[in-house]
Amino acid sequence: MLETVTQGFKNATERLRGVRALDEENISEALRDVRASLLEADVDFQVAKDFLAKVKERALGEKVSTRARDAQGRALKVTPGQHFVAICEQELAALMGPVDPKLRFQRGATSVMLVGLQGVGKTTCAAKVARRLQSQGKRPLLVAADVYRPAAVDQLVTLGAQIDVAVHRGGEGELPPSICRAARERAKREGFDAIVYDTAGRLAIDDDLMRELEEIVAAVEPANTLLVCDALMGRDAVNVARAFGERLALDGIVMTKLDGDARGGAALAVKAVTGVPIKFIGTGESVDRLEEFRPEGLASRILGMGDIVGLVQDFESVVDEKQAEEDA
Repeated sequence: MLETVTQGFKNATERLRGVRALDEENISEALRDVRASLLEADVDFQVAKDFLAKVKERALGEKVSTRARDAQGRALKVTPGQHFVAICEQELAALMGPVDPKLRFQRGATSVMLVGLQGVGKTTCAAKVARRLQSQGKRPLLVAADVYRPAAVDQLVTLGAQIDVAVHRGGEGELPPSICRAARERAKREGFDAIVYDTAGRLAIDDDLMRELEEIVAAVEPANTLLVCDALMGRDAVNVARAFGERLALDGIVMTKLDGDARGGAALAVKAVTGVPIKFIGTGESVDRLEEFRPEGLASRILGMGDIVGLVQDFESVVDEKQAEEDA
């Protein structure tokens, strides 16, 4: 996952090995490696530029201590390069967050509407969301509202059977807004307390698709509207998120196939560009593979240097305690 970006940070860290202090020259050289890896990973240019500027500002502006002693008198030491790594991880997490991965519950049946282009994994994602709700004690109803892709309804029925979740399907020629409205009424009658709508996609964004989705929103008023994006789309994922966000009130993004892309820069840029947070990551085809998105966790995985960041955090806490004692 995001191996391209990981390598860029490793190269930057190597450049700073042995330096006695962070300065304009060595930071600029290190950030060139990071910049190249971000752009190669399909991170939006302006997002990459802003990120690098923040890292540089902090690296040059923060007073860096390299030696201290803890409460037991043990000597602690961190290098300027290790401080640089910690700054990068903190700024990466800030770039992708903050995020509240919880779904919004409502009185009656909690509803989740999944939207997105064709082929991004919406139908599988619908089953994953239903499985998640099921694990939280809910009794979900899946709704097959994609009437244009021949296999979509059958696929959802098969997935529903795997997790013991009922699937509502429309009658011959019934349109998606009507299907969703009927599903909501069925949920009331039969005691379902969660509804997951699997809507149709297109190969590209068009007005007919958006108008239909707007009609579904008007018909059922979903508590959560989640855009499903494919990390393999690269920068196009950001453009898709922006386009959907202009027509629909998106509550979050589900990023699929992030584990299958060495670049995956869309995950880094989409929140900064659109304002819409990634809530979940779908990894693999199993209906249990839906992870809450945690920016700090992904930032740590990208840098691959959790031991260094932990050391710097311990060091900074000791320095902060000593400063507090001196100020008291």
